[in-house]
Amino acid sequence: MFIPMRKSSLLILAVSLSFLSCQNEKDNKNEAVVDDLAENPFMEESKLPYFAPDFTKIDNEHFRPAILEGMRQQEEAIKAIVENEEAPTFENTIIALEQSSPLLSRTSRVFFALSGAHTNDEIRDLQQELAPKLSEHSDAMYLNTELFNRIKELYGKMDELNLDSESKRLLDNYHNNFVVAGADLNTEDKETLKKLNSKEASLTTKFGRTVLDAMKDGGIHIENEEELAGLSEAYLRSIKEEDGWYIPLVNTTQQPDLQSLENRETREKLFKASYMRSDGSDYNTNDIIKEIAQLRAEKAALLGFNNYAEWQLQNTMAKNPENVRKFFDSFIAASLEKAEAEAGRIQTKMNASGQEGTLEPWDWNFYAEKVRKAEYDLDENEIKPYFEVETVMEDGVLYAAEKLYGITYKKRTDIPVYHEDVVVYELFEEDGSGLGLFYADYYARPSKRGGAWMSNFVPQSKLDGTKPVIYNVCNITKPADGEPALMTFDNVITMFHEFGHAIHGFFADQQYRSLSGTSVARDFVEFPSQFNENWATHPEIIKNYAKHYETGELIPQELLDKIEAAGSFNQGYSAVENLASSNIDYEWHTIGVDTKIDDANKFEAEALGKYKLDDVNAVKPRYRSSYFSHIFNGGYAAGYYSYLWTDMLNYDAYQWFVENGGLTRENGQRFRDMILSRGNTLDYDEMYKAFRGSEPSIEPMLKARGLK
Repeated sequence: MFIPMRKSSLLILAVSLSFLSCQNEKDNKNEAVVDDLAENPFMEESKLPYFAPDFTKIDNEHFRPAILEGMRQQEEAIKAIVENEEAPTFENTIIALEQSSPLLSRTSRVFFALSGAHTNDEIRDLQQELAPKLSEHSDAMYLNTELFNRIKELYGKMDELNLDSESKRLLDNYHNNFVVAGADLNTEDKETLKKLNSKEASLTTKFGRTVLDAMKDGGIHIENEEELAGLSEAYLRSIKEEDGWYIPLVNTTQQPDLQSLENRETREKLFKASYMRSDGSDYNTNDIIKEIAQLRAEKAALLGFNNYAEWQLQNTMAKNPENVRKFFDSFIAASLEKAEAEAGRIQTKMNASGQEGTLEPWDWNFYAEKVRKAEYDLDENEIKPYFEVETVMEDGVLYAAEKLYGITYKKRTDIPVYHEDVVVYELFEEDGSGLGLFYADYYARPSKRGGAWMSNFVPQSKLDGTKPVIYNVCNITKPADGEPALMTFDNVITMFHEFGHAIHGFFADQQYRSLSGTSVARDFVEFPSQFNENWATHPEIIKNYAKHYETGELIPQELLDKIEAAGSFNQGYSAVENLASSNIDYEWHTIGVDTKIDDANKFEAEALGKYKLDDVNAVKPRYRSSYFSHIFNGGYAAGYYSYLWTDMLNYDAYQWFVENGGLTRENGQRFRDMILSRGNTLDYDEMYKAFRGSEPSIEPMLKARGLK
């Protein structure tokens, strides 16, 4: 996820991009902050390679003064642009905006990286304090009439400015961002919008903080080891506490341990702890959700739209909610049919195993694994010894990148990191020149939110003279001391996915930071990451990294054949749980301004029932509303459909590779040149059609998922 959202990393970028604007508020605290800056490491660019953040010098106390000073400096930069008596030019207006926030950008990127990957109470409190300030800061630019008039004047005579294509795109991007943000509103409506934005920022931050607490405290404590039958000895050692064992939650509804736990009561207890973590607990988010959704509907109406989704989807591939709805409707029925068939097979296996009763959500993964073993003779515990974290990373993920794109790497132990688990690699072009730094942060810990995501410490920009410094974050269970770091095949796919985001960022080749790399629409940003998943199972790649952690022997062809044969297994389940969450997102963000929601749970139930996505009782949404951080705190509001949309692009693009020789250096270079290196410099439809030679087709996705 790109936030992974993915902080999500989307939030990190949204807060720290160069066109964040200024706020007019100047209180005593802001004036006094200058006195605290003499020894602040953020006040100048890092001296480390690629301007990587120097974590040996950064403490929590540095963030607040640097961010406030960054806002003040950008305010001064905006003021200089507005008060410039010369006629607007591309250089004195657009380039000046693009370069108006270096301090704010480098500080906030580190701050929001830590708020997701290694937080603490001080960072969380500061995040809550800064959220409305940053929202007001952004509004002060986007709703600045004098500034917008300069941009509008340039936009109106774009063809006379003799700009290159990327500069035209940048001007168009700024003009569009201002219009979308409300720059054309009258003075009274702008003030109303500022209040709505500030309140929304506070609420989404509060939601994220509450959900993190709910996940951290929502696991289950088990005192009797017999209730944990099925879990490996190594895993039990890693979750052992003084008076028992504690199974922590991950961010999704389904929990990884449900696949292995033999005790049905323990499975039920764990599932319900997950499902109810933010609903009816000490961390109830239902009132927050309702208020966020209604605020967003008010904002959309103020901006002249029927609903928030209409406003949000303006510059995406989908373009409007109607196209998203058509996309969903094209395969809901097939997904439900396949999930129903899977449920029947799993119910039969459950009853045949001696368990009476009806298949429940906490039974699905456990008995699905038995079906998989029976029908495909594939046992997750049998294949895990072949997937050791570092080997998968270096001999799988990075090896695939070398084969496709010619890049190489070396581990850097001299680059400071924010946590001891983080590993840093320097990446190189085929000619040996430096490409950037990559931080791999793969193990779960209490200070990290759930999920997986990618973002930048430093984005690529020729104007700024910077190359990418990128991090991937995952939540793989860390082994006990002395134990091998083994992972599931799902974890393997996640590593390939997140590195797909990373190479999208590394191959950026833009003049301007605002258009660089992953600064693209939600329904395009997941395309490179999902496409990169394909190489995890490619014969040449998997045979290079799937090595037994003890013997070093390659995974037997027999197991590879089983993995391939099981590729479409459980795809009905996967499609329905994703469609369920996507439709929940869609319904929350297509309400009108006059819609009043009294009960969040009732609204969610109706959103599922409307499209029969609750017909298969044992299949629940991948995320319930109450802990759906993607849409209520992660930048994917009205955009969760993008995972399925970009999966369509992924399978269609991979079909091109199949038709044109598969895994070759030439094909990789073409994909890099025509997709990965383009950032937000072209229309997405035109970019894709230029690569593929046609419009994207849904047929390869339906076939791959076994839905056709």
